[in-house]
Amino acid sequence: MSSTYGDKIKISIFGESHGNGIGVVIDGLPAGEKIDMDKVFVQMSRRAPGKDKTATPRKESDLPKVLSGMLDDTLTGAPLCAVIENTNTKSGDYSNLLSCPRPGHSDYTAFVKYNASNDIRGGGHFSGRLTAPIVFAGAICRQILEKNGIKIAAHINSIGTVKDKQFDPTNIDIKLIERLNTSSFALIDESAEEDMRNQVEEARMNLDSIGGTVECAVTGIEVGIGEPMFDGVEGVIAKAVFGVPAIKGIEFGKGFELSQMRGSQSNDPFRYVEGKVVTETNNCGGILGGITNGMPVIFRAAVKPTPSISQKQKTVDLQKKENSELEVHGRHDPCIVPRAVPVIEAVTAIAIINLM
Repeated sequence: MSSTYGDKIKISIFGESHGNGIGVVIDGLPAGEKIDMDKVFVQMSRRAPGKDKTATPRKESDLPKVLSGMLDDTLTGAPLCAVIENTNTKSGDYSNLLSCPRPGHSDYTAFVKYNASNDIRGGGHFSGRLTAPIVFAGAICRQILEKNGIKIAAHINSIGTVKDKQFDPTNIDIKLIERLNTSSFALIDESAEEDMRNQVEEARMNLDSIGGTVECAVTGIEVGIGEPMFDGVEGVIAKAVFGVPAIKGIEFGKGFELSQMRGSQSNDPFRYVEGKVVTETNNCGGILGGITNGMPVIFRAAVKPTPSISQKQKTVDLQKKENSELEVHGRHDPCIVPRAVPVIEAVTAIAIINLM
């Protein structure tokens, strides 16, 4: 089992949802960089559970303990290792999943691949809990990127059928970025929050869950970053994004909408503004030929509904080898989308710093 990403800045995630702890090792960080740990804690808090009815009631402080690679808030150049203790586990809620896998979850595939040795408690290594160390790693990387003028922000693009406004594809206000970066329910148009929460609550009351989408933008990235074909910016970002549990789709710029356009509509016209080449529109999402064109890099990721729901579902009994039914117990998010926002920002930062 390998949970690593990156070549220049490599992260390795370890731990299980109900183990003693979870964490990350980050190799390749530059020595001498000052890290503001208060800003790191802000990002960790945005993702942490137990603070909102849209999320699991499981409460975890998610305070990372740095074991190596940092001295007096300065990176030493050695591998940076941080551990987050698991303190609020109820492993007994998962005993019935040992033989009856949850529909929509990794229980069955992990059972087969790892010869029934996988840790089923809370989803084990496949749990969304493992996104906490990802957010820590991303919070470190984004501070280094910000010193180079690169900003990253994401928001809830939709929950169910309720949609937020989307980013201005050519000009994203710095004040908007700063507001989104500290929000636990990040929206461009905050008036959409009530309707979104109503859809989540309706799903929760029906012992169900609901999905949505997250839109992310990268500003300040120069033209010429990335390689053609297999090392293109889209591919590098997509690989990181698909490492986030529950992500089932991604599109850059206008994405699938481009398939309904003509070239005269989809092409982004070039022009000079104060001696700099820009595009009038940004249907390509800031990437051409796998290489950044200097405009904001914009993409949207699809987040599926949480598979652990309390409704009775059809499954199989792997021990008895017969059809069965399952009622999932435990504490689960009726909607993972709000907590996914800082995670998407984090993996984007990790991907961009590797491209740099």
